[in-house]
Amino acid sequence: KKISDVLQKSAPKPGVPADLQNLLTQHFGENRSVIEIEELKLSDSCFLPANDLTHSFSSYLKEICPKWAKLRRSHKEKRSLVMLVLCSSALRSLELIKSMTAFKGDCRVIKLFAKHIKIKEQINMLEKGMFHIGVGTPGRVKALVEQDALCLNSTKYMILDWNWRDQKLRRMMDIPEV
Repeated sequence: KKISDVLQKSAPKPGVPADLQNLLTQHFGENRSVIEIEELKLSDSCFLPANDLTHSFSSYLKEICPKWAKLRRSHKEKRSLVMLVLCSSALRSLELIKSMTAFKGDCRVIKLFAKHIKIKEQINMLEKGMFHIGVGTPGRVKALVEQDALCLNSTKYMILDWNWRDQKLRRMMDIPEV
């Protein structure tokens, strides 16, 4: 059987904190000591409730981040974000940016993906301007962090587009590179 056949028949189940914990343990388990793996464990208090698909993206963000206006006004750092949204593709990133208009208000959003945007342009934008929300792919975000162009110290929210499936019915975490 093809994986897409199996995925097509299975109902999408919402992601839970244990899914991410298992993924981290699988990825780092061979290279880390028991103590280091214990340090990687995140308590359930680190996680906000998942979108149960009854909310639009904007209404979900309003629910999990009710004090957004205050956080947005107090953010003054360049090269950093208050909220980082990770998704599997550039097209999905654009879709999420369009769907968050009711939530974001007058804050600035930066696109963090490789499609038609060179990394040098993104580095220059991050150095010159102040952005509140970044929406992009894991590969580009990793590249920006490794080049010290993006600082995650002041990031308060990291949203994983965990349950969305692409045309091949893969979720972001089903892609081996992620």
